[in-house]
Amino acid sequence: MAKAGEKTTLSTTVYQKLRGDIIKGEFRPGEKLRIEPLAGIYGVGSNAVREALSRLSAERLVERYEQRGFAVPAIALDDWRILVRTRCWLETKALEEAMANRTESWEEAIVLSLHRLSRFRSDKADERGGWEDAHRNFHRALLANCGSPWLLEFCDVLADHATRYVFVSHAYGNRKRQGFSEHEALMKAVLHGTAEQACALLTAHYMKTFENVEALFKEGLLEEFSDSGN
Repeated sequence: MAKAGEKTTLSTTVYQKLRGDIIKGEFRPGEKLRIEPLAGIYGVGSNAVREALSRLSAERLVERYEQRGFAVPAIALDDWRILVRTRCWLETKALEEAMANRTESWEEAIVLSLHRLSRFRSDKADERGGWEDAHRNFHRALLANCGSPWLLEFCDVLADHATRYVFVSHAYGNRKRQGFSEHEALMKAVLHGTAEQACALLTAHYMKTFENVEALFKEGLLEEFSDSGN
């Protein structure tokens, strides 16, 4: 029998792995998440999986159904629209505060995060994982000095949900865009422009992503994921 500390470690480990796999689309939207098969995949006991699923359901990354178990949440255009709008609201506020609280170390961290992002291409499948990690870190760097851990946490949760939509959309190809150029322009606005200019660029950046995924919905390519089948 595992000790209490070991149980916690196993539960946290499977939680982190399952969370990442759901966000990256390893499990399809609407797919049922059965405890025993997951225990086999992650090499842990059923209790650790059950605890991880419960934690993820609290974050809305897993749907919990009475008497019917767990499933990956379906995706829908209306939910995507609300998600992006809410993300723009919160992140522009966080960015305004971060710019008002600017420090030299904060500015240096943004420059460094953009440099790391430049090492990857968003349109190359073999670099997608590296790009996503560096991309996420760049956006975190922009907001890091906002002064509110609560706001940063809320922004991070919304970013996880947005990333899940983006990864699902990748199965249908990437629409061309100047990903690095957009981030470089955003960095320059944050470091040398006004908060109004920077927030406008951040919103435009997220709206381009919104429009790309929206187009896939309207073309019917994501329709199969819009009904969980539960």
